[in-house]
Amino acid sequence: MAKRDYYEILGISKTASTEEIKKAYRSLAKKYHPDVSTEPDAEAKFKEVQEAYDTLSDPQKRAQYDQFGHAGANGNPFGEGFSGFGGFGGFEDIFSSFFGGGSRPRRENNVGDDINIRMTIDFMEAVLGTEKEIEVEITEDCRHCHGTGAESNKDIEVCSRCHGQGYVNVDQRTIFGNVRTQTVCPVCGGRGQTIKNKCHVCSGSGRQRVKKKVNVKIPAGVDSDMTLRVPGYGHGGKKGAESGDLFITFKVRPHKVFKRQDMDIILEVPITFSQAALGDKVVVPTIYGDVDLTIPAGIQSGTTLRMREKGIKDVRSNRRGDQLVVIQVETPKNLSSEEKKLFEQLKNLDTPRKESIWKKFKSFFQNQNN
Repeated sequence: MAKRDYYEILGISKTASTEEIKKAYRSLAKKYHPDVSTEPDAEAKFKEVQEAYDTLSDPQKRAQYDQFGHAGANGNPFGEGFSGFGGFGGFEDIFSSFFGGGSRPRRENNVGDDINIRMTIDFMEAVLGTEKEIEVEITEDCRHCHGTGAESNKDIEVCSRCHGQGYVNVDQRTIFGNVRTQTVCPVCGGRGQTIKNKCHVCSGSGRQRVKKKVNVKIPAGVDSDMTLRVPGYGHGGKKGAESGDLFITFKVRPHKVFKRQDMDIILEVPITFSQAALGDKVVVPTIYGDVDLTIPAGIQSGTTLRMREKGIKDVRSNRRGDQLVVIQVETPKNLSSEEKKLFEQLKNLDTPRKESIWKKFKSFFQNQNN
C-alpha cells in the first residue's frame, strides 16, 4: 500500500514554513497521541504524523523528499543497494538522464510578460528627445472575475484529484526500484481548483486582451537599435502580480542635411572662392538653431571646423558632442561676361603664384623618381 504524501498528512502546502510545519505537527500529535486519543487507529496515525514531521522538519530530508518522494526521504532515492553511478554529476543528473527530470514542478511565475516593439522616429526627435503617445495591446487579469476564471466565487471548488495541491504523485517502476515523482495535476492544470461556471467575459481563462495608451518620454540622444525600457507597461501579472515591462527599439530616419557620427554632427557648408580667400562670417544651422561661424581667410576645401558642444547629448553621461563643419569651396558655373572679365584679371594676377605652385609640384615628382 502506497504511503500518503507527507504534506497531505500534516495538512499543509508544499511551500509551508518551518513554523507552519511545527504548528501542524503539535496539533495532530495532540489529536492522535495513543495515551489521550479516542480516534480509531490513533497509534497508526500518530506514527504517520511523526514520520512526516521527522522528514519535513529537517531541511536536507525535506529537499530529498521534494526531489524524489518517499524514496528520497529514506536516504537513497534509487532503492536499496545503490551506492553511486560513475560518470554522472549527482542524483539530479542521474534522474534527468533516465527519466527526463524528477524535481517537483516549479511554482508558476505570475509576473506579466514583457512586450517588445519597434518604433521609427525622425532624426530631430532622436537627437533632441520627444514624447509620444502609443497604444499597446496587453493581456491582463479579467476585470470581471479578477483572474479566477469563475463567474462568481461560489463557482470555485477545490480540485477533487489533487485536493488543492496543484500536483499529483506518480509512482514509476525503474531499474533502481520504485521512484515517486510529482507532476502537474491533469484535472486542474496545477491551479488546485476547478470551475463549475466559467466567467462569461474571459470564458474561464481568467485573462483578457485590452488596449492601453502609454506616454513615452524618449530621451535626447537615442540612436537606431537602441532600446528603451518602460517599466510596468508590459502584460499584466496573474492574480494581481506586477506587470511586465515595455521595451521599445528605435529606428531613426536619416536627415537631409545633418549626418550623425556617434555624438558628433557632420555638416557640409559650401562657400565661394572669395569667402575662402578673404574669410567671412556665415550663419550655420545646428540641431539647436542657427549659429554664427567665422571662416578664416585662405581656408581650403575639405577643411573641418569644430563647433564645440553643438552636437548630440549622450543618453548616459549627458555630455554633448561637437558639430563638425566640412568646408566645400564651390567652383562657379555659368559666369556672366562681367564675372569672366574679373576672373581673367585674377588669373593674370595669379600667374606668378601659379608658376611657383607648378614648379613645386614638378620638383616633388622629380625628387620621387631620382
